[in-house]
Amino acid sequence: MVPIITLAAVTLLARLTGVIGVDALDWQTSLRIGFAAMFLVTGAVHFVPKFRDDMIRMIPEQLPQPAALVAVTGVLEIAGAVGLLIPATAPAAAIGLALLLLAMFPANVSAARRGVPLAGKPATPLGIRTAEQVLFIGLAVLAAL
Repeated sequence: MVPIITLAAVTLLARLTGVIGVDALDWQTSLRIGFAAMFLVTGAVHFVPKFRDDMIRMIPEQLPQPAALVAVTGVLEIAGAVGLLIPATAPAAAIGLALLLLAMFPANVSAARRGVPLAGKPATPLGIRTAEQVLFIGLAVLAAL
């Protein structure tokens, strides 16, 4: 829920600043800023112990070195967030983040099927996880255009 709230709130705030003339931010630029905020948050929690341990448990058992995978995906999310804020790299960063979301989806499926909680909260059902991923990937494509 925090990623969606972060994405929506920061995107709308960025767009509002454009509407009132603080800066001429269009919807796409506002979306990129919202995505950057969301991925900074989600990337950072890969390194917070109470989240990290659960994320490690989310990794399907057949994948090697789950702790390393969690760290790498966290770094990639943060790097992608920074890339979204640089106009020259924003389209590539958005596509890279969409691909990263696709690559991480098996861990979400595994976590939902096994009931892996995240930071003490119950596991998110697979239908909700899938809808979130579809939303994020679709918006990432819009941010890349």
